[in-house]
Amino acid sequence: MAAYGRPALRSLFDDSPTPHIAHPPRTHHRDFYVATDGSYRNSGAGGLGVLIETGDGETVARLAVADSPPNNNVAEYRALHLGLDVLAERAPPSARVGVVLDHDDLAANVNRAMLALATPESEPPHPVRLPTATGNHWRGILARIGGFGELRAARLDSRENPAHPLANDPTGYSHVNHEPDRCVVPSTLESTADSTGEQIPPPSRADRHAD
Repeated sequence: MAAYGRPALRSLFDDSPTPHIAHPPRTHHRDFYVATDGSYRNSGAGGLGVLIETGDGETVARLAVADSPPNNNVAEYRALHLGLDVLAERAPPSARVGVVLDHDDLAANVNRAMLALATPESEPPHPVRLPTATGNHWRGILARIGGFGELRAARLDSRENPAHPLANDPTGYSHVNHEPDRCVVPSTLESTADSTGEQIPPPSRADRHAD
């Protein structure tokens, strides 16, 4: 479970709306969950917060990084870009990922992009509109989204976002950046391996090896 009595990210994801995507119960189960948040202050002393857990509630990584974004939108996009970069280093390409964040437009854009990637011949249900100065980070986010088996973003209140304190007090939480690297394999992924330990490819990949 998450620290400090917070509910696991899986619970937050399950209970939060996912803009532009139907969310039937059978799709709730994810291999990894990522919470991100970005903070901006007029003084320039902002921060990026990231929390990553497996579907079993095991902590994979926590980050509280001081940053000086030009505005709140850039802070939010930078935080998600950072979180997905960190997860990509520790998760297999087949991983199903759930993202929780408290920026409505960013959550919607992520889900629109995922729908477009799933059906390249189709247009997103709504156009992606990016805030000023987020373009480079959005391109990085898109690259990471396309590198996972599936990804979906859920929107929650900032008061419920476990990455919020990490982003808003990066100095006070700086110790989390020195926690040992962990590559935790969730049980859902372990169950796809055979008795020899070889990873069984998902159907889309298994078909590529057919004669």
